Amino acid sequence: MVCMVSRTGRHLQRYDNLGRRQVVGCIPYRYKSSSDGIMTDELEVLVISSQKCQKMMFPKGGWELDESREEAALRESLEEAGVLGNVECELGKWDFISKSHGTFYEGYMFPLLVKEELDFWPEQNLRQRTWMNVKEARDVCQHWWMKEALDILVERLNSLKQQNEQNYPNICSDLVAKISSL
Repeated sequence: MVCMVSRTGRHLQRYDNLGRRQVVGCIPYRYKSSSDGIMTDELEVLVISSQKCQKMMFPKGGWELDESREEAALRESLEEAGVLGNVECELGKWDFISKSHGTFYEGYMFPLLVKEELDFWPEQNLRQRTWMNVKEARDVCQHWWMKEALDILVERLNSLKQQNEQNYPNICSDLVAKISSL
């Protein structure tokens, strides 16, 4: 069962020892499917609009006392973007200042391999969500630190792809040959 109400308030909000509010976010991603339903190697990421304006970003919000960073990242992705999936290894930590509030933050970002996109989610009436290629997402994302996290994700995924190609160079041709011989 999924909770369909966003958490509100800051009574459980975490702050670091310098008084910076701690926030956690995700870069929801998937690989695009072709028209015949076959998964391609074209990476897509999900961006959402801000609550207050149409500026785009990745889901993020406060890390609360009763949850791990990974749980907070998954919760924010569900509340703000209506997606569920696998939270992967942390992309990094950034210190930044909010331009609108003049407040200092400590932000953590994670990749989220999307497994399910919900039709209904807590903030669906407050936000728009859009799947984009990496270049488009980088161009529209309003936060420099989220752009850096996206760059790290792309580098990590490309590195994994190269490792797989080196370790399993003929896997597709081998499978085709075996299937053909049957």
